[in-house]
Formats: sequence, C-alpha cells, structure tokens
Amino acid sequence: MARTTQSAAPRGTARRNAGDAAAGAGQREGGRADSGKIAKTQIIEQVAERTGLSRKQAGEAVATLLNAVTQALREGKSVGLPGLGTLSVTPTAARTGVRPGTSERIQIPAGKKIRFKLATPLKGSL
Repeated sequence: MARTTQSAAPRGTARRNAGDAAAGAGQREGGRADSGKIAKTQIIEQVAERTGLSRKQAGEAVATLLNAVTQALREGKSVGLPGLGTLSVTPTAARTGVRPGTSERIQIPAGKKIRFKLATPLKGSL
C-alpha cells in the first residue's frame, strides 16, 4: 500500500506560521488569540487601577462580589447589577429532545437555567 506524504515542512509548522500572521492582531499575553472575552485578571487590573487598591485587595474584592452573586443565585434570588442588568434563576420544564447523529428521541429532565435581563440604559447604548 502506497503511503502519501504531506509537505516537507516539519509537523506543526503550518499551524505556527498561521499563528504568526495573527501575532499583531489581538493576541493577549501568553500567545493565545483574543476571543473577545475579558478575563477575571483583567477586571482585577481595572479595579486596582481605578480604586488605588493593590492587585491582591482588588482580587479579593472581585472574588467577594462573584461569590455573593453565586450564593444569591444558588438560593434562588435575583441579582440586580445597576446599569448592567438582572440575573435570575428560572426553572425549565422536562421535554423531549432528539439525540444528534442517531435521531433517537430522548427525555430531557426539568432543570434550572440562569436568565440575564439587560438594563435599559445598556441596551440603548449597544
């Protein structure tokens, strides 16, 4: 059986070269492409810069905020973030779905999901 060969370039070269082309366009530290998300560390940096807190203090403040939001949602409470929106937990009903690939009908159990309702001022500015 004849074996086909790929280009003479070493493995991974094409992938590296493709990454080099995007090097100046939106890459973050660490070499990963910017996906349009803001990381927790970036939020901590902004809090530290704007408040004069140390990075450690800003990190503790952000962690405390996120823990408070998480705990409230676990308790079934809504969380209002002025100027941003409201997070709430809503129940989902049990339903019938279709398994991709096999077209088999499956029963999806009832559950919960987090709903985010955008604040009107933010909605108008987007």
